[in-house]
Amino acid sequence: MGDLSFVGPRPALFNQDDLVALRTELGIHILVPGLTGWAQVNGRDELPIPVKVQFDFEYLKRQSLQFDLAIICITIGKVLYQEGVHH
Repeated sequence: MGDLSFVGPRPALFNQDDLVALRTELGIHILVPGLTGWAQVNGRDELPIPVKVQFDFEYLKRQSLQFDLAIICITIGKVLYQEGVHH
């Protein structure tokens, strides 16, 4: 349906108005949300929202098939080694 991609900024939660506002300000809202993203492989929920948005903005500027494949590979490594999982 095109509502979700493999790589892109993670969808915002219903109560993350600050995240949505910052993404809209930087034009990140035009990207299709993804299952994994540059912010996720660089810290996930450990990142403050402004830092997360900067990673999303960097992804917007660098978006390419090669960058997406790199993010997918990093994601697989983090999942296999359970890196960043605290629960």
